[in-house]
Amino acid sequence: MHRSPTAEAEVAQELAEVRPDLVSRYTAELPGARAAVLTRLWRALAFEPLPWITGRVPDGEGLSLRLRDGRRLDGPAADPYATAGYVTVVRLDGTAYGDPARLVTDLGVPHSDGLVAELDHSVASLALSRTGQPANPSNEWPATDWEWEQRVVDGHPFHPNCRSRPGFSVAEQLAYGPEHRPLVGLGLLPVRAEECLVTGVWPDGMRDGRRLLIPVHPWQAAHVLKRTGDEGPAAHPLMSLRTLALPDGGPHVKTALSARLTSSVRDISVYSIGLSATLSAFAESLETHLDGLLHFTRTLGAATAGSPDLAAVLRESPQVYAGSGERVVPVAALATTGLPSRPAWLADFTRLSLTVGLRLLDLGVALEAHGQNLLVVLSATGAPLRLVYRDLADIRVSPARLARHGIPVPELTGRIVTDDEIALRRKLFGALVAGSLAGTAGSGAALGAALETVVRDLPRTPDLVALLENPVPAKALTLMRLSPGTPGDQWAQLPNPLA
Repeated sequence: MHRSPTAEAEVAQELAEVRPDLVSRYTAELPGARAAVLTRLWRALAFEPLPWITGRVPDGEGLSLRLRDGRRLDGPAADPYATAGYVTVVRLDGTAYGDPARLVTDLGVPHSDGLVAELDHSVASLALSRTGQPANPSNEWPATDWEWEQRVVDGHPFHPNCRSRPGFSVAEQLAYGPEHRPLVGLGLLPVRAEECLVTGVWPDGMRDGRRLLIPVHPWQAAHVLKRTGDEGPAAHPLMSLRTLALPDGGPHVKTALSARLTSSVRDISVYSIGLSATLSAFAESLETHLDGLLHFTRTLGAATAGSPDLAAVLRESPQVYAGSGERVVPVAALATTGLPSRPAWLADFTRLSLTVGLRLLDLGVALEAHGQNLLVVLSATGAPLRLVYRDLADIRVSPARLARHGIPVPELTGRIVTDDEIALRRKLFGALVAGSLAGTAGSGAALGAALETVVRDLPRTPDLVALLENPVPAKALTLMRLSPGTPGDQWAQLPNPLA
């Protein structure tokens, strides 16, 4: 899986060597995987501010894009909140394309070589992920947190690189990908304590005298660190792949993984390690303002050997916030429950999520509440009761808003701190509305209906007014991938589903 655009064939060849029993099913899954990735790509082409698209014109029941070089790209009407793979073909000057990598190749836009390779990987890896699913899945709800995580097969609901894993062989994907339900043996790399930055409490079981034993993902050990360390615990990979659940309800271990998955290299910055204990304590203090509707998973300990390639964070499992008969479910996994198809349930979940998100935003904290970071506690009958949030590394904190509410301002520095209202609203609305709620609703119509049901009952803060009256911000994920000289997030403006 190292060249483009031949990942489909390469995966088939490797699969024939390591799991020949899966080859025929892999081949059968390829058309659906191409449509899933093409749908995500078409969303980007239809809504992101790509400089080489000069016009977007509705054309009957479809959409026509005018390109800067005079060509025309035609496809179906685009729903920016739809999650099903409904785009099977688009036409570039009349020529049909069903392969997203081939389409971007022939578009010939600047800086697209990397994206082409990743789209190719995304299709092949998505087909492989679907290949590993049971033919007759059980309708029973999982009892453990990691089983819920492993139900998320297709990855990011809106990113064209939803399953891109360049650098991972087929054998490694089967061995480490959560959708394949493996048990992964972590390494423990010894580092002298004086060479490490540690925040929180590092457990005695991960110490060896004056040395810290830092958990290392086996892919990272083999491909980046080139050393394995001591044999560590076996753990269950969660949907982010680099975070794993220790057995018997133990903590979750976030490891460094210096591979490009979707858009980002999954290392752990020294900056985030340094702030982790302060952020965890601050988040815990905010719960008193939320009437029991939100819990933050506590960071137990974090350590780095001075490098983003060798670091780890230990967090408590969200499952500790489940009462008797309750389940804690990542929002990204809600679609597997069938619950979002019920309009009343979707409205209840939307009300809960917006109530919490907007209240925190008003207080001065913008959560990156996408479907991986945000979890919901369900009753035994499936009713959404309260939320759980994990991974504080990318929230935003407004000292001015905190001070206005008399909340002590924590000692934070760097990118997390901002009083910019646009940045704060983008962070929350882009992740929660254009991410979690859209991914759960599955379409603009369902999302709009849920929002219309609940927004009249919410406190009419300036943030709510901004949500109601403006386009919905969403990260321009494809534009960002095609802009190597532009650091940081770039944004698209999606049609407001309430319009």
